[in-house]
Amino acid sequence: MKKILIAILLLFGTTLHSQTFSGSTGGVSDDGLDNNFTAVVAGLTPPTLNGTHGLVTVCLDITHTYDSDLNIHIIAPDGTSITLFSGIGGGDDNFTNTCLDMSAAQSINAGLAPFTGIYIPTESFGDINNGQDGNGTWTLRIVDMAAQDVGYVNSWSVTFGAGAAVPFVFTSSNLPIVVINNNNVTIPDEPKIDATMGIIYNGVGMMNYMTDSFNNYNGRIGIEMRGAYSQSLPQKPYSIEIRDTANIQTNASILSMPAEHDFCLIANYNDKVFMRNTLAYQLFASMGHYASRTRFCEVVLNGRYQGIYIFCEKLKRDHHRVNIARLDSTENTGVNVTGGYILKNDYWDATNSWLLNYHPIDHPTFDVHLVYDYPKSTDITPAQQTYIQTFINDFETALYGPDYADTAIGYRKYMNINSFIDYLIVNEISRNNDGFKKSCYFFKDIDTLSQMSKLNAGPVWDFDWAFKDINECSIFAATDGSGWAYLVNDCNGDVNSPGWTVRFMQDTGFQNTFRCRWEYFRTNILHSDTLNNYIDSIATYLDSAQMRHFAKWGNLGANTGAPEIEPDPTIFAGEIQQFKDWLTRRITWLDANIPGIPNNCIPLTTAVVSGEVNPGISIYPNPTNSRITVVSSSSGGFIKIVDVLGRTILIHSIDSRTEQIDVSSLQSGVFTIELIETGKIIFKQKQIIIR
Repeated sequence: MKKILIAILLLFGTTLHSQTFSGSTGGVSDDGLDNNFTAVVAGLTPPTLNGTHGLVTVCLDITHTYDSDLNIHIIAPDGTSITLFSGIGGGDDNFTNTCLDMSAAQSINAGLAPFTGIYIPTESFGDINNGQDGNGTWTLRIVDMAAQDVGYVNSWSVTFGAGAAVPFVFTSSNLPIVVINNNNVTIPDEPKIDATMGIIYNGVGMMNYMTDSFNNYNGRIGIEMRGAYSQSLPQKPYSIEIRDTANIQTNASILSMPAEHDFCLIANYNDKVFMRNTLAYQLFASMGHYASRTRFCEVVLNGRYQGIYIFCEKLKRDHHRVNIARLDSTENTGVNVTGGYILKNDYWDATNSWLLNYHPIDHPTFDVHLVYDYPKSTDITPAQQTYIQTFINDFETALYGPDYADTAIGYRKYMNINSFIDYLIVNEISRNNDGFKKSCYFFKDIDTLSQMSKLNAGPVWDFDWAFKDINECSIFAATDGSGWAYLVNDCNGDVNSPGWTVRFMQDTGFQNTFRCRWEYFRTNILHSDTLNNYIDSIATYLDSAQMRHFAKWGNLGANTGAPEIEPDPTIFAGEIQQFKDWLTRRITWLDANIPGIPNNCIPLTTAVVSGEVNPGISIYPNPTNSRITVVSSSSGGFIKIVDVLGRTILIHSIDSRTEQIDVSSLQSGVFTIELIETGKIIFKQKQIIIR
């Protein structure tokens, strides 16, 4: 018996010892392309990778003079790819004898260059130890996301041994579950590639299980990566196109959003409270403008858990989105050529944009381009280009002319002032680093025979660099809540802003309207209680999912993504409190510094510029803590009250044109009212405040 035991111990000692395999070396280019270095693993015993014996360590030594340029992945023989780390180390140099091991005491996200020692990788090795055969070709993939600094891989290796991490098994969520499969094909920046998508959502207050049937959507999609900087982060953002069985785009209602075919999955790696985008969109919608509808969800891609995402509408021309006229290629004259158009201030090139004739008033040497978003640069005709360029030039001529403040012939002749002020408020309360230079949208509808349609600001978009203090320049680095985001050109960024707000703010009439709308919104949607109630409700809703998310990405407690100044809290509750504290400081500064005189303000009504709002229907009192009265032209159907998460929380039958609804049992917050008649939503109003 003793001999048998010795033999067993010798067997395990032989088969479970560590085995290390070294890989190829060479230069790292800085062109954003894949740099692949390979290691051939042969004779691995036992060959099957699992918790008993699997990948335990990856070590590397890389010379590079700007560490945060690098995204580094390890790819197993079966194609499973793990992010070792991404965008860490700032402008410091090198990864010197850096090892990644799941048993380390510290995440590499919290380390410092040159990262000498042993760290926990960004993603778990457990996904690789999935039962595959470890023999074969392993790849160290390095992508340098910025020019000017190249590097060199001096050495790297993979080590296999006992006690390996195993895959995380995701079983259930209170959030909708989005399951995407494309057979492990790499998802490109473009074009979209074929995939399938299933969504599990059992309704308000119900748990959703991976073993449930796909009951919200089950079909084909096209998928590609989206975004610019966000693509460099470990959790990837995606664009989704709904497709039919013939792989042709088709409309579908996803998670109760109006039927369409273009949607986005917004990643939250750079937003650890998960609500910077949703809060901004909620505020803009509550002001009476269209903003992308959103739903929180958890995503599984090719069998691997990916964390919390925001499933939302892509910004585009549509009756349920930016509700402007369709502009066909045949419409090139008369009133037809006047709209609709969507433009944006964003990354541009010579093929998708045009150079404005005017320079920003405070930076007269800066050139500014506007990008054609709708119609796209590949679809817009020369006559349509001429029209919209002329319209913008006429607007700027009036803006920079001597009579610019004249309400009849000045800049107001060409623009919807309330839309620009509301856009300003949302981007200033968040001190959005990108709000006036990138992802900055404008739209214009078609004229009527008797009236010119005006330029509108919005929809708002992209707030993952907002609501925080970041080392971008003094405007955005101030920790006391100070600084005007619209002065972003002072930061000499990669994209120039047209700087129109600088000129607007020289007009006392604009200042007074700005102050008036600010004071009004501070009594309801921008009231501190309303904002904190929103934040708390989202935090509670996400409390279980956030633990899985941060376990997946390992960046809680480490400053990752946007270069934030404050130390990163180590718990989710700390992130939420830091978010609230930042917002309080910012609002305090704006209260004291917004110019203008609010005296004799006319009580504001919602300025509707697009979407489905019917201003002929009235709701009062608003805010309220007991009852609301809804007056409409409808005498049948029903009224739904929907919370910020898109959940129906109250249904009231319509018996007359004046309905009273008891809302005293509802928690404080911002709600949507939907009036349903014969199965059709005929009214939406996202400014119902309950205290």
